[in-house]
Amino acid sequence: MQETRQAARQRRRRRRLMVGTTAGLVVTGLLVCLAMAMQPDRKEDAGRAPATAVANSQETDPPARPEKKKSPTPSPSKVSASPSAGAKKPKASASPSGTPSSAPPGKTSTTSSLAGRIRGKVTYPGVATVYKAGVGDGACSYGPSGDMMIAAMNTTDYETSKACGAYILVRAANGASVTVRITNECPLPCAPGQLDLSEQAFAKLAPVSTGRIAITWSLVSPSSAGTISIRYKNGSSPYWCGVQAIGHRNPLARLEVSTGGGWRQLTRTDYNYFLSPDGSGCGKAIRLTDIYGEQLTINGIALRPDVVQSTGAQFARH
Repeated sequence: MQETRQAARQRRRRRRLMVGTTAGLVVTGLLVCLAMAMQPDRKEDAGRAPATAVANSQETDPPARPEKKKSPTPSPSKVSASPSAGAKKPKASASPSGTPSSAPPGKTSTTSSLAGRIRGKVTYPGVATVYKAGVGDGACSYGPSGDMMIAAMNTTDYETSKACGAYILVRAANGASVTVRITNECPLPCAPGQLDLSEQAFAKLAPVSTGRIAITWSLVSPSSAGTISIRYKNGSSPYWCGVQAIGHRNPLARLEVSTGGGWRQLTRTDYNYFLSPDGSGCGKAIRLTDIYGEQLTINGIALRPDVVQSTGAQFARH
């Protein structure tokens, strides 16, 4: 009888334990569900994060524009020139467009953008020195000079060959004068205003043994300048060319070539050629502009490297 009571007590204890365990599991499940319900939706977060990253990257680093492909620029030494056969005789036409209005007496009528440092109707002080000019060739790349009345311009006033071909009237204190053409550059220590004259030109002002004298000089537009010629640089072709104007009465401000899209201004080098690095306009019409704004359009110049071709044209006197 006692064993029966003990067995009954054990059964009651096991039922209480089972009920307590079940209740604990239920409570735990409820807590877990509650915690999950309180968290933000994971799917929404996963969708927003990439969009935010993309927006931030656009603000910090905008997409770069695609670069245009550049046409290869062949070296003039590697390109064979193909002269134009049966080229017509060059023809030139003058255009007064762009000529500035007259200025008050005593002031230059040129614009600074065209004239650069050397302007018309201005007298510059300086010194004249002397050098052995040889055959008269120099930095302007004109070649031998038939007239040794030539000079080298100081680097400052040479201005990347803008002074090339300019006619300069040089006056000494003793009243002597000479007109020279700029064919060369006088590097440092030549100072602004200084002209280095050929021995033949210096002798018109003072004995060559003097070596150095004070002068004044000014730009002139001579009557006996002849006509302008055009020369393509050695190695020029339809893919690369250098163009040079020779014998212009007034300093040259611009050289342009005709292209499919209009006129293209070429960059001037310190050795006095205007370059078309991609061949644009090579062998086409050429337009010259002097520092006074006068324009000459020249047609019929063949693409013949290192050949001087006359145009029959010339700028007006000033």
